[in-house]
Amino acid sequence: MTSPYLPILFFLACGIGFAAASVLLFDYVGPRRYNKVKLDAYECGIQPSPQADAGGRVPVKYYTTAMLFIIFDVESVFLFPFAVTFDRLGLFALVEMVLFVLTVFIAYAYVWRRGGLEWD
Repeated sequence: MTSPYLPILFFLACGIGFAAASVLLFDYVGPRRYNKVKLDAYECGIQPSPQADAGGRVPVKYYTTAMLFIIFDVESVFLFPFAVTFDRLGLFALVEMVLFVLTVFIAYAYVWRRGGLEWD
């Protein structure tokens, strides 16, 4: 009798093998048309600023946006398993999840009130 984890390990090995093969084959199969435009840094369709090459400061808004994304991403990771097993968890789990969502929405309201969602 085989292990029930064998198919999971097989698909994991296939995924890692495909990723490694894609990276390694790019050097042999990929195009070799290098020019100044392709080697330049890409900053949302605008010309790169010389300050970024010289190690200039990055605005705090970038980090704030990244942290907000992480917070709401983690919230969705916790909400999906709850939604799948909601009927078997009972009232205690419902109360816990409501408190969790309420805590995240309080943080969201705080950031909104402080102007953290406005991009200048």
